[in-house]
Amino acid sequence: MFGIYRKIITTGVLTEKFARKKPGQLALGLHSGDPELDAVGTQLKATIDRRFAGSLHIRQVDAGSCNGCELEIHALNNVYYDIERFGVHFVASPRHADVLLVTGPVSRHMEAALRRTYEATANPKWVIAVGDCGACGGEFGISYASCGAVANVIPVDAVVTGCPPTPLDLMRGILDLFSR
Repeated sequence: MFGIYRKIITTGVLTEKFARKKPGQLALGLHSGDPELDAVGTQLKATIDRRFAGSLHIRQVDAGSCNGCELEIHALNNVYYDIERFGVHFVASPRHADVLLVTGPVSRHMEAALRRTYEATANPKWVIAVGDCGACGGEFGISYASCGAVANVIPVDAVVTGCPPTPLDLMRGILDLFSR
């Protein structure tokens, strides 16, 4: 027991110092400190406020991906990107969603489920195909096990390319879709 206390005392505090808000930074909660991220986020927030009364709801659908794109989508919700501070929320039901964010080449097993999810989403609805696989089928293409691109199964409004696209690219893709 005393060995543990001695270790704690000799090691000290190992956490990083808390970064204070700098003058001129956004007053929207936690900040990344990345000026590019804050600029894209500010534009995204203004667009969402104007078009959706402050709140955009996204349902993410994995149609057969390798999960690389999902990791980047999950990063949008971490404390660095914190996309919710810009008014973007991920929902569990397509009935609550404005946007479907679809990843991966659509596998034959997911084709019917993706169509049902699309039909369950209320109008107006938008679809964003994420990653190279969602855009064109990637290395899988069209085969006995894959329908290829998301656009081969449901209508797509925007595409965010990359393998996988970064969280900032995903934010730009959402912004580009609604800035047209």
